[in-house]
Amino acid sequence: MKTQRLTPCENGINTACEILKNGGIVGIPTETVYGLAANAYDEYAISKIFKAKGRPQDNPLIVHISKLETLCEIAKDIPKSAYLCAQKFWPGPLTIVLKKTEKIPCCVSAGLETVAIRMPSCELTREVIEKSGLPLAAPSANISGSPSPTTANHVLSDLDGKIDAVLMGDSCDVGVESTVITLVGEHPVLLRPGGITLEQLQEVLPDITVNKAVLSELEKTEAAASPGMKYKHYAPETETFLVEGENFAQFVNQKPNAVAICFLEESDNIKIEKIIYGSKQNPETLAQNLFATLRNVDKLGVSEVYIHAPEKSGIGLAVYNRLIRAAAFKVINL
Repeated sequence: MKTQRLTPCENGINTACEILKNGGIVGIPTETVYGLAANAYDEYAISKIFKAKGRPQDNPLIVHISKLETLCEIAKDIPKSAYLCAQKFWPGPLTIVLKKTEKIPCCVSAGLETVAIRMPSCELTREVIEKSGLPLAAPSANISGSPSPTTANHVLSDLDGKIDAVLMGDSCDVGVESTVITLVGEHPVLLRPGGITLEQLQEVLPDITVNKAVLSELEKTEAAASPGMKYKHYAPETETFLVEGENFAQFVNQKPNAVAICFLEESDNIKIEKIIYGSKQNPETLAQNLFATLRNVDKLGVSEVYIHAPEKSGIGLAVYNRLIRAAAFKVINL
């Protein structure tokens, strides 16, 4: 298969929409990461996503919509809290898990009776959804388990020749996947942190709780209610460790054959190979640079990488959630 490179102009968008309407799969930019999109109503098209990514069948997909009216087509028994969240955070990087209608195939929801839905803030993404006339199921456009793609070239690095096309848009603004909450049950629960922070959610959902799998490993027999919960994710091939504590520079300087992924503020004190992934004082930069940084690690030819963990608050919680999975839960506490 030859993967088309589509420019984000009218012709490129129209071509992407025709591919999607004809059961194809297309890499598209969003504000979070690049997604691998297919018609959410087409089981055969969805199967192509799982095949291209090598994605486990029990890992649910997120359905992307461009207007609120579509919500009623794919979800039922929608609580008032969902509309409050939509009013506050949509379009934006928030995914809401609700009970699904029969229009959503079981392969999208990994056999669950729920569906994860979001309305992206990226205008290009919404234009593709609008012009195709389809809700789009779209996980991250990468090989399953590897760092998520935040540029079109990341998508091509993983999936060139395996998908129909890539819409060659800009780099993603947020840099980590969307926040996922479930509103199915007595109380709202945060399943995956992202660009919409727990603190922001608490303003609308004061009784929201945090699922234990946000900061720890999901039980092998437990079903994943959200993407990114169950498996090792976001990982470079190099053995990865997450390091907590203030003496990071002193610790990694004793690891001459490793690479340190560090904060800007401590970089001058680190004497081994290092990659600065952002500022501790500006954690949004950590999120924006995270996946590109993890992709660069394997080019350095070292045996180990040590990553300084961010604070578990604000968007730092989302970065920590991705890193603990990239490290396969190998955490060193200084």
